[in-house]
Parts: sequence; C-alpha cells; structure tokens
Amino acid sequence: MADFGKAILDGAGAFPLDKYQFLRRLREASTEQYYQLLCYYTQQVLPYIYTPTVGEACQQYHALRIKARGLYLRLDHRSSILSQLKAWPQKDVRVIVVTDGERILGLGDLGANGMGISEGKIELYTAAAGVNPAVCLPVCLDVGTNNVKLREHPDYTGLRAPRPIRQQVYDEFVQEFMEAVQAWQPHTLIQFEDFGNTNAFRILERYEDTACCFNDDIQGTAAITLAALLAALRVTGQRLADQRILFMGAGEAATGIASLISFCIHRRDGISEQEARQRCHLMDSKGLVVAGRTDLQHHKLPFAHANVPPCATLIEAVRAIKPTVLIGVSAVANAFTPEVLAAMAELNERPIIFPLSNPTHLAECTFEQAYRATGGRVLFASGSPFDTIVDERGVAHHPPQANNAYIFPAVGHAAVLTRAQRIPEEVFLVAAERLAAMATPAELEAGALFPPFSRIRAISADVMAAVAAHLVDAALGTAPEGWPAEQREGWAAAALRAMWSPPPPAAPSSRL
Repeated sequence: MADFGKAILDGAGAFPLDKYQFLRRLREASTEQYYQLLCYYTQQVLPYIYTPTVGEACQQYHALRIKARGLYLRLDHRSSILSQLKAWPQKDVRVIVVTDGERILGLGDLGANGMGISEGKIELYTAAAGVNPAVCLPVCLDVGTNNVKLREHPDYTGLRAPRPIRQQVYDEFVQEFMEAVQAWQPHTLIQFEDFGNTNAFRILERYEDTACCFNDDIQGTAAITLAALLAALRVTGQRLADQRILFMGAGEAATGIASLISFCIHRRDGISEQEARQRCHLMDSKGLVVAGRTDLQHHKLPFAHANVPPCATLIEAVRAIKPTVLIGVSAVANAFTPEVLAAMAELNERPIIFPLSNPTHLAECTFEQAYRATGGRVLFASGSPFDTIVDERGVAHHPPQANNAYIFPAVGHAAVLTRAQRIPEEVFLVAAERLAAMATPAELEAGALFPPFSRIRAISADVMAAVAAHLVDAALGTAPEGWPAEQREGWAAAALRAMWSPPPPAAPSSRL
C-alpha cells in the first residue's frame, strides 16, 4: 500500500499547489481512489488539502477556476436560504463547515475564495474522524468583500460588493442561515470557520446555547494549544497554574486559548476564572493589553490586567512578565526575534514556545530558530509543519504541529453521533486533556507533544469516546445505538467502528 500513496503523490506535480489541484481533479475523476489516499495516507496528504497549501489556494481560488464542491449562499439569496438548502443534491447532511471569508488564516479578507477553507476543513472530518463524506457540506456565506483588488478581478466569481455596512443586515442573513439549517436538518453540526474577530465572537455567543455549533478558530485552536501546553508540562513537571503565558496577538485565537487555559486552571486548582486569567497576558498591535487602555475591544477586556506595566514591544513584555510560555497568534512573521528567543532561554530551563500563525511564511519563528536560540531546550509546537532537525549526536528532533485536526473532527463526530443539543466549553477541555495524555514518554523525550498524525484515527477514537461520554453525562446527548452504555472503556472501540472508510487500495500501480 505504501507504493500506492507514493505513486499518486509522485504524479501530482512538483509544487504544493500542483498537488492541491491534482487532488481535486482526482476527487472528481476517481472518488474511491481519492478517499483511499485521504484516509490511508492522511499524514502525507494533509499539507496539500489543508495547511499550509490551502492558504495559497484560497488566495488564487478565482484564478485557478476551481469548480466549487460546496454551497454558496449569497447575500442576495435572503429570504430563500431554506429553499437553497432543500435544493442541494445531498439530502442527509450532518456536518456543515461555514465561512464568510473575512479572515482566512492570516491572509485577511478573501471573500468568496474562502470556500477553499470550508472545503479543506470538511475533508478532515472524513480523514481524521471517519465522517462519511456523503453527509458533509462546505458552505460559504458570500456577503461581499472589502478586498477591492480581489472583487475587481475579472475572474472573481463572488459578490462584487463591499461587506454590509449595517450590522443588522449581516446578522439577519446569518440568523436566516442558522434557522434554515435547523429547519432543514435539525441535528446538523455547524462549524464556524475564519470569520472576522468581531463577528466570530458575536455569532458564537449568540448561537452556542441554542445550536450544535462551535467556532474552530476560537475553540478548536484553544483546545489543541492547551493540549500542547499540558503535554509540555508533562516534560517540565510543572503545574499549569504556575505558568506565566504571554501571547503575541489578541484576536479570536489568542482570547480563545487564554480563556480555555483559564478555565482549565479554574477546574484543576479551584481558583476563580478571574484569578486564573491573571496568568495570561496579551499583546496586540498597540502593545500589551493592560487596564487603563481605552481602545480595547470587548473580547480583550478580561485580560486587561492592572498589575503589569504598559509595554510597547514584545521584548519589553518578555522582560517585564518573565513568561514561561510564549504563544504566537499574530500572523506577524518573525515576531519572535533572536533577542526574544534568547530571553526566553535565559528565563527558563525548558522554554515553551508555540508560533501558531498560519500559513508557514507568517509563523512568528521557525523550529530551527527556536531550537538554535535555546540550545535545543525548547518545547515547541507550531501551526504549520517544519522540518526535523538532526543534532550533532545524530538524534532527530521532530517539531510537533499543533494542528486543529487532532481536535475538531473528533469533537464534531462525537456531537453528531450523540445528536448533541449544543457543545459547551467543557467539551474542549475534555478533548484537550485526553489528547495531552496520549504521547508516550519516548515521544515526549523526542520533542513530540502529540502522537504521530499517522495514528490520527485511533487518536480521534479516544477523543470521540471522551467527548461523547461527557455529552451523555451532561444530558446534552444520548449514547449512540450499539455503544455499551455502562462500559465506557469500550467506547473508543465503538468510535472506531462508527468511522467510515473506503476499501483499502487494491493495487500499488493504480493512478489517475
């Protein structure tokens, strides 16, 4: 079977975008062969169906003249969204990934080109957690774009208009979409993806208590980062409550991570969430988020601390706060300068450094930069993949990727299987703690905070079992039919059995 995967990928072209387009063509021409590649060679295919390649694909989506696989709902479809959904060929949809394209990765407003994000994420539900592709639907809410250059491009197929000035127009459109989905497919999971900061928080707050939904940028990113941090603390032997965590960035990812970390400290150590938030410090483009600033958005206020001095630069903040953990979610390339990395190494025996921004060229630092600056002592996780480093002893150090695909497909599939009414914050804490415990001592010693992605289905099954148990125990869902209700230790095996898979590749010479 190894030759099968190599044969397909070798025929895909030299550049990542060539492989991205090749895989799309393969999906159209030989669906079974495509899903064999996706499900049996997930680790090899992942960079080409999602990060880092999907960012470039979204930037060029219009110029590539890609045939969209998902459903576009345009602002001028108002009052007809339900009929648009009912007309869609798939009649049994259980998972929707939806974007409005306003904040694609760290690349900004890409409007209707954001469909590439929904398409990429929805494939990971199948690859990582075995959701049948027949029940998966990518959606793009096309409300226009403020990217003038893009909307004026002759090949752009989206709505050629700015985003709505009136918030009410936008909110009513999103509300109609949410109500239409619930009327069409009442037990469908909705994953929000790459909405702009202001809308992302408002939408999540509005619907999280009444719909089976979550925002992966806020909650999925928070869970994978918390899992990486908890795994790193298995190495240092320290408590989460004793960390000082500095974020470069103060958007939806940063505040989502900080909130889940604070919630975890609250649950583990019994201190108030307000006190737990004192461990988390955020920096935005104007400096450290501190009390007294009058320019702070609503989502930053819980982390505006009075007990720290104002700092204009990251190195000032590092020296003032003396963080044990440095997390980058700024989309500012090379923000973790050699001076910053050296300071982290001086402050900590095992500095924890997570440059999480995507795509690769926007990462705050590379693995090599962090490794060299800390003398190999860094505990590292990144948003995009980086190459392995082999030290002078010939030992390979593998930088783990804090990829949301370890979390969101398992959470989503568990919610689908249990027919969850909603997905509370505790779910992401459960998922993070389960994942954090999975790496073996040998893997941790080699710098791998997570088990290899090649084992993603077994990993997802464990996370699915933990999440499903929480949802059932919280009376937010029901045990899936056939799962041993009183024997939770059997749920991981049941989750594996519930996963859809294509037949294994039959011949290594098969290729498009």
